[in-house]
Amino acid sequence: MEASSKSYVKPTTAFLTEEFNETDMRLHWNKYAERLGQKGLKIMESILLISDPVLNGTTITYELPNEGSKLDFENQMNGLLGYLKGHLHNHDITIEIIVNEEIQTIRAFNDQDRYNRFLEINPNIELLRSTFGLDFT
Repeated sequence: MEASSKSYVKPTTAFLTEEFNETDMRLHWNKYAERLGQKGLKIMESILLISDPVLNGTTITYELPNEGSKLDFENQMNGLLGYLKGHLHNHDITIEIIVNEEIQTIRAFNDQDRYNRFLEINPNIELLRSTFGLDFT
């Protein structure tokens, strides 16, 4: 019995590694998001549609706005990976998540602050003020 168990070789399976492009990947990404929406998982659907995934070889880079959405995404990521690997016929696909929390809040509390904020947005306001002799202070 010992000799027969040593001669047994576990069969190896070759995983598919077909080439695919970013358009195909995005198409299946959006189909998966739509499927989740039809199942009632609207939050996950909206997380998948926040931004466009970027393909770099077989690595998909996806940018999310905060850590909370990253945690929700990671909980459902295995289902998405399985779907993409099956439909794109490539088992080397990985997903890299980037959190970009650049939130810039500028509050204008008085008239001068508002004027300065509008001036940042559109410098032509100073030309308008000087041409017509307006006083915003």
